[in-house]
Amino acid sequence: MTDSVLDESKSQSAAPPLVAEKPADRAVVDALIDDVFGPGRYAKTAERLREGNVPLLDLSFVCWRGAEPVGCVRQWPILIGGAPVVFLGPFAVEEGQRKHGLGAALIRRACEAATAAGHEAILLVGDLPYFGPLGFEVVPTGRIALPGPVDPRRVLWRALKPGGTDGLNGAVTKPI
Repeated sequence: MTDSVLDESKSQSAAPPLVAEKPADRAVVDALIDDVFGPGRYAKTAERLREGNVPLLDLSFVCWRGAEPVGCVRQWPILIGGAPVVFLGPFAVEEGQRKHGLGAALIRRACEAATAAGHEAILLVGDLPYFGPLGFEVVPTGRIALPGPVDPRRVLWRALKPGGTDGLNGAVTKPI
């Protein structure tokens, strides 16, 4: 699946396509994420939900410019109180590709794919000013418990269908 994602008026060249991540992309996508976030990302609570987990590649996307990834978003299976939910992140955009709408396009595509696959909700840890316009809202205090410390103002979710977050309560865990 491909899509032209950037507004030509904001970019000097043709918009690169978004394509589903493939197993063979792992090393170069990991390198992009490492370049954008650095080694500190491994200390974050969100990483506890990724360790030993397998990304949902049909819901994860890469933006390529030639043979190099310039943006990516990954999604993972998780449980909230035993209910299946999608965990979004990390998403990364190469510095030279920022401010052209690529990050938002990656998030929109990831949400569309999760909706089409029948998922009810997406959880992420991020900034509300960025993710709010993309349909995310702060998880009400006390509804969920992540596997480590995190600023509760940065724990966000988005219902993918009416009532998609209703009844979600409890510990956030990886599927067994």
